Amino acid sequence: MTTIVRSPRLRGRALATTSYAQDMGLLNTPAKRRSTLVMVVLGFLVPFLLTDDLLQIATLGMISAVGAIGLNLVTGYAGQVSLGHAFFIGVGAYTGAVLGGSETSLVVGYDLPMWIWLPGAGIVAALAGLLVGPLAVRLRGLYLAIVTLGLVFLGDHVFREARSLTGGPGVGRRGPDLNVFGIDLRESGSVLGLELAREQRQFLFALLFLIVFAVLARNIARSGVGRAFSAVRDRDVAAAIIGVDLTKYKVMAFAMSSFFAGVTGALYYAVLGVFDPSAFGLLMSIQYLAMILIGGVATISGSIMGAMFIAFLGRLSGEIAHVVPGITTGSGGGGVLTVFQLEAILYGLLIIVFLIFEPRGLFGIWLRIRNYWKGWPFSY
Repeated sequence: MTTIVRSPRLRGRALATTSYAQDMGLLNTPAKRRSTLVMVVLGFLVPFLLTDDLLQIATLGMISAVGAIGLNLVTGYAGQVSLGHAFFIGVGAYTGAVLGGSETSLVVGYDLPMWIWLPGAGIVAALAGLLVGPLAVRLRGLYLAIVTLGLVFLGDHVFREARSLTGGPGVGRRGPDLNVFGIDLRESGSVLGLELAREQRQFLFALLFLIVFAVLARNIARSGVGRAFSAVRDRDVAAAIIGVDLTKYKVMAFAMSSFFAGVTGALYYAVLGVFDPSAFGLLMSIQYLAMILIGGVATISGSIMGAMFIAFLGRLSGEIAHVVPGITTGSGGGGVLTVFQLEAILYGLLIIVFLIFEPRGLFGIWLRIRNYWKGWPFSY
């Protein structure tokens, strides 16, 4: 008589899988489940451990991580090199400001609630990505990168000249209101009986925002769509031969990436309060490219690590400016470099260093550390 073992795991081999679905699970090992739980719990404890200035940096870093995840979807997973991420972030920022703001000196906002203007910003940015997506079918590699780079300069011109919408250089526009179900995230107060400062409220909301989009991106990556992205990235000709619709999946990759960028832009500048057209330039695109290269290409965890690294790099640049002579903390003259120029130089140096010495980024370093201790004392 044959006994059928219904357990999803092989007896005595806890890490063995008996189906492809198990292998592609969201958290398919006990170690991943435990570590994820620990990180989430620590994340909710952080607002009570850090000072307000560090909390704001961490908040902006987590919001930026969603944009980095979006860029990783199109560049890391689908292999479509994009240097135009700043353009889609700008589209999302201005869409959120128009839909969710109440400013009357520029374009009158509709003052819609966050649950409308935040996804609305992503949808408008995704529509812009749909217009760019077909170009990816005819172009790839360096040629596609140059075309998307042109979007940055096109957007920079439009944002500067459309003063009725953007306010123009030096004036800027107020971001959308930060009200979530009647809770004003720009004010301190009690939430569920717990007294929270403004920075703590914004941090906790940004953490929930990151968790939702990280899970969404992870599900995309492990779905049939994500596997099609990988096939297009590895060899698009071979992918087309086995039946992958190149046009469909390249356009989808740009649309998804643009959606992530749009919601990032809307929420990022809602937290900052005011933004200027000059923010959406080439430096921002390089900044997001640095996030995925430093954190790790084609990894959700790497995108988060890279975004947090770059967020705190700005704080590090400021500390260096106070110690090293010749570096000024403002945009005026009087020094060899400004802190903003130093930050841009550090972006370039870090990209070069990681590409040469650790192409897998911070995620690759973490894998080395993890594998070392998993094999210890036989770590050779």
